[in-house]
Amino acid sequence: MLNRTLRRLLVAGASLAALSACNGANDVASPGNGGNITINNPAPSPSPSPSPTPTPTAQITPASGCPTIADPQGLTDNGTITNPTTGTYRVCALPTQINASINLPYIQGVVYELPGRVDVGTDGGPTASNADTDVTLSIEPGVVIYGGTGVSWLAVNRGNKINAVGTADKPIVFTSRDNILGLNTDSSSGQWGGVVLMGRAQVTDCQDPAATPGTTACERQTEGAVDPALYGGNTNDDDSGVMDYVQIRYSGYVLSADSELQSLTPEGVGSKTRIGHFMSFNSSDDAIEMFGGHPRVKHMVSVGAEDDNLDSDTGTKAHLQYVLVVQRQGIGDAMIEADTDNSSDGDTPRQNTKLANFTFIDRSPNNSDQASILLRGGTDYTMVNGVLSSADNPCLRISRTQTASTTANAAIDEAGAPVFRSVVMTCGTPKYIGSNGVTAAEVEAIFGSGKNNNDDSFTLSLTNLFVNGANENAVTPFDAATLNDTGDTFFETTDHIGAVKDANDTWYQGWTCSSATVDFGGGESACSSLPVYDS
Repeated sequence: MLNRTLRRLLVAGASLAALSACNGANDVASPGNGGNITINNPAPSPSPSPSPTPTPTAQITPASGCPTIADPQGLTDNGTITNPTTGTYRVCALPTQINASINLPYIQGVVYELPGRVDVGTDGGPTASNADTDVTLSIEPGVVIYGGTGVSWLAVNRGNKINAVGTADKPIVFTSRDNILGLNTDSSSGQWGGVVLMGRAQVTDCQDPAATPGTTACERQTEGAVDPALYGGNTNDDDSGVMDYVQIRYSGYVLSADSELQSLTPEGVGSKTRIGHFMSFNSSDDAIEMFGGHPRVKHMVSVGAEDDNLDSDTGTKAHLQYVLVVQRQGIGDAMIEADTDNSSDGDTPRQNTKLANFTFIDRSPNNSDQASILLRGGTDYTMVNGVLSSADNPCLRISRTQTASTTANAAIDEAGAPVFRSVVMTCGTPKYIGSNGVTAAEVEAIFGSGKNNNDDSFTLSLTNLFVNGANENAVTPFDAATLNDTGDTFFETTDHIGAVKDANDTWYQGWTCSSATVDFGGGESACSSLPVYDS
């Protein structure tokens, strides 16, 4: 039986792309109009080790037909599509409106196509009712789904779910048509929309200016969607399903009015929604943008995002643990962009995101957010057990006096100033930036280097680009479990800072894909290619 390295391969191609960025609610500045443009990117520095190498494999032959699904519309057999290295596949297109719960099985020689926007169920509105369609889209390990056009995207509507659960050996891959055709390189991006989960948890910045934020009257429209794609409500433990061991590649196509999607966009999703072992590769916008709600994300990898990596807006109360970010050399914006400075930034609920065990490799000098981490719009934010490499940029920028306020005030859902515990950084000059009423000295004081095991002049000893070395593992970690909400067990206690403790900590291997930007060293397929399995 072929081992994992021999089953997976690298295809070099000719399609290069880059699109710019969505900066959050009511603050969009995204040039471009979709499709591919050419960027001559410099080689990554330092180069990943070991370097990914091409591996030949047997050719795939197309399945004889498409499987049967429970939805009466069925799958449409769109003939075959050929990858010059891996082989030929049967193309099975999903219906644009899925009206019954279906399962997409893994069948060797089958790929599934999103022919445009594909809706999972019908939007059930901001509150649950007997009218909900209760549709679940289930996807088996090893399935590959691709956007057939630039404007293809998956919309999981309120009151419906996704059940996309891969494995470490057989991740689920969402990707582009060019990736199927073997045309992509490690610089390609922005070739289809992405995956959007819409839920019924609280949001702010209401579409109806007369609506009260955080209520069932407060809804928002998905950025760039031409037809209604609404989210929001008042059910903070809402359940939009589960995504685990999933890659989303080459996403971020501009849908309309200079608005593009991210790899993954959780919008108003509740705390029962589970997102884990999620990889974003070469999104032309953000890796993940969270609009409101209470998303929970554990074991996330972001490589090559051309805008921000963790973007959060409109009252998000997110929890994230084990987050690894590596930028392409000279490409990308901030590691974190939290909320926006706009007329609604006083709305409640106020954003309060908690992030534990992260490693950020910032390799894009002079980004538009001016620093690796941008906190603004009155957001509350807690970061613990983190490693930030940002030698060419300031590390931290805080905008607006409300964001920097040290006074907790329950009446306006204000938790106080941002919190940092056991966070170490290597920064450019200056290390800190203040804006809109906040001084650099105030930002520096909020971080508090020399206190709470924080250090803004840290000597990094990372190996293989992102794995902790002796210096990182000498830092006393903060007990992340103390960040849990009452009755919650999301955050785990660890004995290390950073996303990856050492060479024996391999949670990121196998289910990811490797590239010239970073090789994860577990025999993964190249991101520019397709995974190939024995059966």
